[in-house]
Amino acid sequence: MTDLTRRQALLLTLASGLPLIAGSSRVFAATPKVTVALDWTVNTNHIGLFVARDKGFYREAGLEVDILPYSDTGAGTLVANRVADFGINGTISLFTQKTAGADLKAVYAVVQSETGRVVFNAERGEIKSPKDLDGLTYGGFGSAWENALISTIIRHDGGKGNFETVTLGTSAYEALANGSVDFTLEVSTWEGVEAELKGIKQRSFVYADYGVPDEHTTLISSSEAYLQANPALASAFIQATRRGYQFTVDHPAEAAALLIAANKDALTNPALIEASLKALIDGHYLRAENGAIGTMDPAKMEAIGDFLFKAGILRDADGKILTQRPDFTKYFSNSTLG
Repeated sequence: MTDLTRRQALLLTLASGLPLIAGSSRVFAATPKVTVALDWTVNTNHIGLFVARDKGFYREAGLEVDILPYSDTGAGTLVANRVADFGINGTISLFTQKTAGADLKAVYAVVQSETGRVVFNAERGEIKSPKDLDGLTYGGFGSAWENALISTIIRHDGGKGNFETVTLGTSAYEALANGSVDFTLEVSTWEGVEAELKGIKQRSFVYADYGVPDEHTTLISSSEAYLQANPALASAFIQATRRGYQFTVDHPAEAAALLIAANKDALTNPALIEASLKALIDGHYLRAENGAIGTMDPAKMEAIGDFLFKAGILRDADGKILTQRPDFTKYFSNSTLG
């Protein structure tokens, strides 16, 4: 096979839309690079990305994908400021940042339904339903969403929605265990699984049972600017990522081993990874009961948007509470899923 001439290579590359790498006598089409930022220290929510990378799904799609580690700057901020092409973020983060002016658009639902819950020590027999949380102390994480969430749950059950808050961050779990706070929030498929492995007895209330809309708790988002400039690239990345999550659901043991091998320093408890992944799969969080993987439910997205708007959580770029309901259909799109 003879080498392509420079003109032939240029024409072929322009036709494919790929960037060029020029040498002294030959021109090659470079593999397009895509960056994706994590929202937290690596965990089982991220598993499809690592599976897609290490099983070669991104390579087969003609992509080189760089998974950026969690940093102090949120993934949504990195995406909106063009530091990353895609980012893992939560629905609440997407809606609050978007209404404040950030260039963000959700393109993939990693988690199909709510994994969070209100949790307290099982020995607290006097807590029989959410209204019994009135007047107790909540170990929190410092967001406006938490207050609206817990107040709604308590009031829906007939209580007043009054409780004390101590902002503790991840120390809330230790505080709950030693009785310094009465209740907190946790992700059932991570902190909840970890507590079970440690033999900690807990009871919980599920948000959706008490007036809070279900939501896709974890998303992949990009920016409008990136999606408009790179439609084929965005679709290739998202569809290869979905292959990663599909493989994970069908081959959990191999997927867990890949995630652990790729993050040996961070994931030092294989039992937690395997149990967390089992909870995600058995609970239909990665693949919904209707078989959906990655697809966002428009009704679910609009319902949580309405909840946040009515709760006064959504603010504009000047920090003022929104008085007009945004068009939430512009906050997400399933178009890159094919």
